[in-house]
Amino acid sequence: MNAVLSKFKAPKGTFDIIYPDSENLEMILRIGYETLILHGYRRISTPIFENTQVFVRGIGEDTDIVTKQMYTFEDRGGESLTLRPEGTAPVIRAYLERSLHSSGVPQKLFYFGPMFRRERPQAGRYRQFHQLGAEAIGSDDPAIDSEIISIPDAYFRKLGLKKYRVIVNSIGCVNCRKPYVTFLREFLEKVDAELCDDCRKRSQKNPLRVFDCKEETCARAISEAPVISDYLCDGCRTHFHSVLGMLDALGVGHEIEPRLVRGLDYYTRTAFEFIFEGLGAQNAVCGGGRYDYLVEALGGPPTSGVGFSIGIERLLRAIDLEGIKPVKLPRLDVFVAAVEGTPREAVLRTLSILRSASLSADTDFMGRSLKAQMRHANRLGARFVVIVGGEEFERGEVVLRDLDSSKQCTLKNNELIHRIRLVIEAKSGANNE
Repeated sequence: MNAVLSKFKAPKGTFDIIYPDSENLEMILRIGYETLILHGYRRISTPIFENTQVFVRGIGEDTDIVTKQMYTFEDRGGESLTLRPEGTAPVIRAYLERSLHSSGVPQKLFYFGPMFRRERPQAGRYRQFHQLGAEAIGSDDPAIDSEIISIPDAYFRKLGLKKYRVIVNSIGCVNCRKPYVTFLREFLEKVDAELCDDCRKRSQKNPLRVFDCKEETCARAISEAPVISDYLCDGCRTHFHSVLGMLDALGVGHEIEPRLVRGLDYYTRTAFEFIFEGLGAQNAVCGGGRYDYLVEALGGPPTSGVGFSIGIERLLRAIDLEGIKPVKLPRLDVFVAAVEGTPREAVLRTLSILRSASLSADTDFMGRSLKAQMRHANRLGARFVVIVGGEEFERGEVVLRDLDSSKQCTLKNNELIHRIRLVIEAKSGANNE
């Protein structure tokens, strides 16, 4: 069949997810949901666009996301709206608006959906991408930091992934960060000529962000820069050591990376990333940390929080690079084939009976011959074919063909479901022996 060409293409930095990738994605997400639910997290869905100030106040006015990457527009009512570039700030907005704290804290929530950033497209970085994330709001207990880190670790292991490292750091609080930033800014002034233009600006507005830069020249320039772990206050140091000890107790392998920071203003104390082999520059599949000032920044009372997000497109690349076979998809149980001249109503009734019995079923909608229908059933990977029509139809019967064994039999219509179930159960029992 010739390809159908169109002058329209997916926008730059976006792509279509079609089967079987779309089906594999659903299976992968299902494992993620199951993992989160096992840890006591519940689903939340927020709009894909928010009032722009949710992100300006939440993420930080001087961040690259806000200044360069957001898709912001004014609607017909004159309100400034932004397609969400990340998931945490909208969840906190919903937490405050819906008074979720009244149901008890911590509130343990998870989300999945598309995010939007106008970045330069490259492998592992897109303008529309998807994140699976979780937030625990209302507790400053270091145990919940360790739980948040352990969840993606458990999830990745369930998927069969092995080639990753967990790196952790503490980026302190406002008390210990202030003197550290002073020393860091003094250091950056000495290497200013070696920094890229973006890092020169960062060194004035938020010096910690220079550690996020991927430019090799900047990495070399800041290789001797002071690290915040040397400036932590007693409270932050105690909190961090507690997190590390609890990760040990949970069996989560980890490495301390003193130069790890997070690129958003709302992060405090614990910061972490899951780094995967073979993904190039965009090798952080999961990242997160604590954000004890975000609720307050969005107009709420001082409230602790910690969370993570997983980049689904990067996760799929990691799965592919590790050679993990896609999740095995369920077969089509039954294909209903029709002898020429059989009333379509009889075929549709048979389909309805099969589907009502929780058997997946499909049929031909192209007017193919019986022989061509059988070939199509094989292409679909059907387990059985039910042939409707001919002399059997006049006697209230159908032909059931088992495509695995190539055996077939003639049955009364009311015997069909029972016989299919017997064969499936017998096959399942044999596989389990």
